[in-house]
Amino acid sequence: MTTSSSDSSSRSPEPAAPGGASGPRPTVSGGRIPGTPPALNIVMAWRTVRKHWVIALATAVGVFLLVAFYTLGQKKIYQATATIQFDPNPPRPLGRGVDAVVEMGTGSYWNNREYYETQYKIIQSMRVALAVVRDLSLHNDSAFLENLPPGRPGSGKTVTPEEAAEVLRERLAVDPVKESRLAIVRFTDADAQRAQRVLSVVVNTYVEQNLEDVLASTDSAVEWLRTQLDKLKGDLEASEMALHEYKIDKHILSVAIDDQSNMLREEMKQLNEALTLVRTRREEFRARRDELAKVKASDPVDLPSSELLQSVTLQTLRERYEETVREQKALLGEGKGPRHPDMRAAEERVGATKAALLSEVKNIQGALDRDLAVVSRQEGALAGLFGRAQKQAFDLNLLEIEYNRLRRSKDNTEKLYALVLERTKEADLTRMMRVNNIRVPDPPLVQRKPIRPRVPMNLAAGLLAGVGLGVAAALGRAMLDRTLKTPDDVEQELGLPFLGLLPEISPEEKHAKGKRPRPRRGGRGGGTSRELIVHEQPFSGAAEAARAVRTNLLFMAPDNPYRILLITSAGPSEGKTTVACCIATAMAQAEQRVIMVDCDLRRPRLHRVFGKGTDVGVTTALLDGELPSDEVMRTEVPNLWVLPAGPLPPNPAELFHSARFRMLLDQLSARFDRVIIDSPPVVAVTDAAILSTLSEGTVLVARAFKTQRELARHGVKSLLDVGGTAAGVVLNAVDLDRQEYRYYHYYSYKKEGYYGQVDGDPEARPDDRPGDSAAAS
Repeated sequence: MTTSSSDSSSRSPEPAAPGGASGPRPTVSGGRIPGTPPALNIVMAWRTVRKHWVIALATAVGVFLLVAFYTLGQKKIYQATATIQFDPNPPRPLGRGVDAVVEMGTGSYWNNREYYETQYKIIQSMRVALAVVRDLSLHNDSAFLENLPPGRPGSGKTVTPEEAAEVLRERLAVDPVKESRLAIVRFTDADAQRAQRVLSVVVNTYVEQNLEDVLASTDSAVEWLRTQLDKLKGDLEASEMALHEYKIDKHILSVAIDDQSNMLREEMKQLNEALTLVRTRREEFRARRDELAKVKASDPVDLPSSELLQSVTLQTLRERYEETVREQKALLGEGKGPRHPDMRAAEERVGATKAALLSEVKNIQGALDRDLAVVSRQEGALAGLFGRAQKQAFDLNLLEIEYNRLRRSKDNTEKLYALVLERTKEADLTRMMRVNNIRVPDPPLVQRKPIRPRVPMNLAAGLLAGVGLGVAAALGRAMLDRTLKTPDDVEQELGLPFLGLLPEISPEEKHAKGKRPRPRRGGRGGGTSRELIVHEQPFSGAAEAARAVRTNLLFMAPDNPYRILLITSAGPSEGKTTVACCIATAMAQAEQRVIMVDCDLRRPRLHRVFGKGTDVGVTTALLDGELPSDEVMRTEVPNLWVLPAGPLPPNPAELFHSARFRMLLDQLSARFDRVIIDSPPVVAVTDAAILSTLSEGTVLVARAFKTQRELARHGVKSLLDVGGTAAGVVLNAVDLDRQEYRYYHYYSYKKEGYYGQVDGDPEARPDDRPGDSAAAS
């Protein structure tokens, strides 16, 4: 079969068909798994933003104005700062060897971060805040409470000092300086002078309270040390005599108590292990006895496996019983009745072996009962020994506890006496010194510039946030649309080759007869049919697009072209019948004998498109075993025949599974060059999936801006799951005036056709119709 030369001349510059000029026909092509998200494409994102630029711009402007109004409407806040230094080496008039009674941060404790954190919390404490509030009478200052700027009078309200202190603490912050012993104290207020005044009092109050705490603690420590010194001396002497008298009274030594305690501990350990072992054996015997009690007299074969393993006699009796039962069943199988002498003998043997088996089980049960009684007596004896050992240990513990208490009291009293004596002597010297380890290197100053709001930074952040949210809004609007729209969507979402598109047929095109160089002879009156637009308007954009799809299908596998081609879609009303008619007409125009077979035995349409009846078709051909004549199937399109569906059967899917349908396809393939099958949607029913296994290639039709991506992916999966060959996807009913197609400049020829681009002059078009060159060749 020769390929029409008009294919190459009428092809539009669409993407080259995958597969090259030769090679095996692919089942799925595209280089990626269907349904996987495509990689980030900046160009596609830019196109999406340009498409939804109104949403992006409105969002960006709205966010920017919102941030601007919020920023400009904020109150100006000033911040006063002061620096506090925690000195690790305060002056020591008494020398390094004498420690203060109250630790001020020197020594090893100074290196502990807990000290710094404690001081930060003290600066922000309620005690310091209350002192500042009472000093400045802030609880009666409504301007401070309402944080009003200077010049604005307050409402005159007053609160309790505690409430005013909470307001002060909310505006106070302490930030440590890294790699130093400094801390920055900050206070914010709408009045810069008030902020400086309040912070100065806060810092001074904290320094004074720190010194007062040190002196007060030192004074109270000295007083307590003097009071306790004499008492500790008497307590030490009394504890020493009490310990000595206890040893004499109990006749014990500390070493003897330890040895006796170890012996009792080892004895109790051994008794506990023996008691646990006996209890384990008791439970084992009880469990075995309970299992043997479950043995039924009617069926003594079901014995515990443990008893069978331990008793050879029991195993032998069980085997003998099972053997006698088998002999009895064998006699029954031979047809001997219950009164037969052999049957009576067999019954007696079964009864004897059964009685022996049950007797042995009772013997084992009796032995287990005796073992259980012995183990129970052993358990009671061991429990008694363990209880007596416990009582001895408790008695010894009481002696040891009392002895340790007396010895510990004596040791503690001795240590306390020595410590208090030493500290008492040092406290008399240190309490008269006013040493403070807190200094203020930088007192607070009045700030002229507010820290909030930061107008330039807020506006810049608002602009960036607006742009980002605008882009996100545009992308989100595009992501909400889950339909297939462009060839890129088809290849990225479905992973199948894109065969081409068919533009949407407008009402003007359906009634525009003048687009052809000359009217079709024998044409019908009225407007152009969508399905026959390739025949009735051969120079239209839809006809050019259909020939491009035909070319891509032929060049996908030129050495082994598709002879039986299935046209289906994922869902209904996606234009699969229209696409099938366009492809069939385009192939017929290439001087190929093409037949269309309407295998949509549920909602057929081809008989209405070509004006055929419903009395002859696929179902009648399957029943009769032969095809109708060519005259019956001939259409007004040259080289195109159609086999309608015929009378609708109740079981379409079963018909396609039959051998007669395969024979029908073989007959059609022998008589025609191309067999185009129109089928129901692949997701709705299983007919298309069955037909895909009988076809050499399947074309999936997707309707632009209607077919959902998930539905299309489900349709592709349904075809591939049954082993069908997916030739590619045709995007149908494409509105080329939409913005999505402005970036595909080569699709402009699909709208008006190639001849429509020649200055709009019909006389400049060639007189040859599509297919004439093919006929000449």
